[in-house]
Amino acid sequence: MRQLLIALILASSAAFAQDGIPSLRKQGTATQLIVEGRPFLILGGELHNSSSSSLEYMRPIWPRMTAMNFNTVLAAVSWELIEPEEGKFDFRLVDGLIEDARRHNLRLVFLWFGSWKNGMSSYIPAWVKRDYKRFPRVRLGNGQTVEVLSTLAPANWEADARAFAALMRHIRAVDGRDHTVVMMQVQNEVGVLGDSRDRNEAANKAFSQPIPAPLSGFLSKNRDRLVPELRKLLDSAAGRGAGSWEQVFGATPAGDEAFMAWHYAAYVDKVAAAGKAEYPLPMFVNAWLSNPEGKPGDWPSGGPLPHVMDLWQAGAPHIDFLAPDIYQPNFAEWCRRYTRQGNPLFIPEMRRGEDGARNIFYALGQHDAIGTSPFAVDSIPDADTAPLGKSYAILAQLAPVILERQGKGAMTGFLLDKEHPSVKATLGGYELEINLDNIFGFKAEIGYGLIAATGNDEFVGAGSGFGVAFSPKSPGPARVGLAAVDEGVYSNGKWIPGRRLNGDETDQGKRWRLSPRQLSISRCTVYRYE
Repeated sequence: MRQLLIALILASSAAFAQDGIPSLRKQGTATQLIVEGRPFLILGGELHNSSSSSLEYMRPIWPRMTAMNFNTVLAAVSWELIEPEEGKFDFRLVDGLIEDARRHNLRLVFLWFGSWKNGMSSYIPAWVKRDYKRFPRVRLGNGQTVEVLSTLAPANWEADARAFAALMRHIRAVDGRDHTVVMMQVQNEVGVLGDSRDRNEAANKAFSQPIPAPLSGFLSKNRDRLVPELRKLLDSAAGRGAGSWEQVFGATPAGDEAFMAWHYAAYVDKVAAAGKAEYPLPMFVNAWLSNPEGKPGDWPSGGPLPHVMDLWQAGAPHIDFLAPDIYQPNFAEWCRRYTRQGNPLFIPEMRRGEDGARNIFYALGQHDAIGTSPFAVDSIPDADTAPLGKSYAILAQLAPVILERQGKGAMTGFLLDKEHPSVKATLGGYELEINLDNIFGFKAEIGYGLIAATGNDEFVGAGSGFGVAFSPKSPGPARVGLAAVDEGVYSNGKWIPGRRLNGDETDQGKRWRLSPRQLSISRCTVYRYE
């Protein structure tokens, strides 16, 4: 049956038109993913690296994904499995993943584990692994060659690009009408581990030569608009706009990282360009984040980190955005750094526990994220009670509200704790002071959520453990009261009110409150008086 379905789709592929394929579109200051002509909010989860290598292994996983209210699954597709022999492709696994996702009403983001995964080249086919002379590897400063394909060898990117192009051509043939696959991640957490740069013969020669003319021109034209970290690096190297890599970026590990960033970006761009020529889905790269206590090489040197964001944007124009894998505690700061330079926020990996379930509200409400995707979601033991599933149940209801207000300054997200017990935001003509709440003797230690202005003097909020006091930001009466606060739910985009909250639940009409005992949605209407 499966073979017949694929044959019918392939037979009709000649008539396929690219109109309506998933794409990115600006709305105000936000970038949205458009699927079937409408904005789509990714409420996703990424599988363990090897889960998607077996359709049989995946069978019990699909229902668990839907039970946790996912609408999208991020799944790996590895080079070694689709091209086991050079030039001979096997897409049965890809076809099965698409069919099974479609059967469970889920979208897919495929992760291309091609030349690199977590900095290493473990997913390349055996025929590439064995032919190390044709496909050169990275050499570290100690003279050791490591199992990492070098960015400085054309044979490497050419082979990867041919395979990725074949994959995209096939996805177009089998999914070009249904749009189950909505985006592609090109490679995974690229960069050199164990040293600040590649030191093989080709890399050393390139490092001693002048930086490429396109990069020199970009730096000269955009010097004042670069991220502060890169501008500081250039200034510390005497501010040269041309010359060798060492002359322009300095003889430091940070200068080496800039060299690798440009070459990784150029390599990945060639692969992405080959794929987009076949089927131009939105494409992104993800990053293993840096550590202020470490140095390049402790993390993959040259990856798409925020301090080399400009080099990646200049060197990889076929990549639509750079995405952080956020496991570090300062979640909000990483979100902020990845929304500079017009870069849209999408988080393909993050924690899947209670902290991750809270952080999602901040990413969507404060930074207009395209979506979120905690990692290893197939390891969550109880789908029915998982905090992530509860967050996604609320956010699925709110998706139309969120999407309508992205990029319009009509929404805010926040994370509250003992060190950050209060934040302020301006929405709908009011200043909102949002605080950790204390209700019925229960003192919240953590609060989180998002608030959207939904009409004249009207707000919708979701989350837990916070209270809101209003003050006016426009001429008129100086005081603000709560006209009405209702719990409720959204059903098919329509607001269904529940309890009318008042008295203790609103601090006697002083504050809009969302209880720390549960995750909920409520709507608040305010009025002004003297």
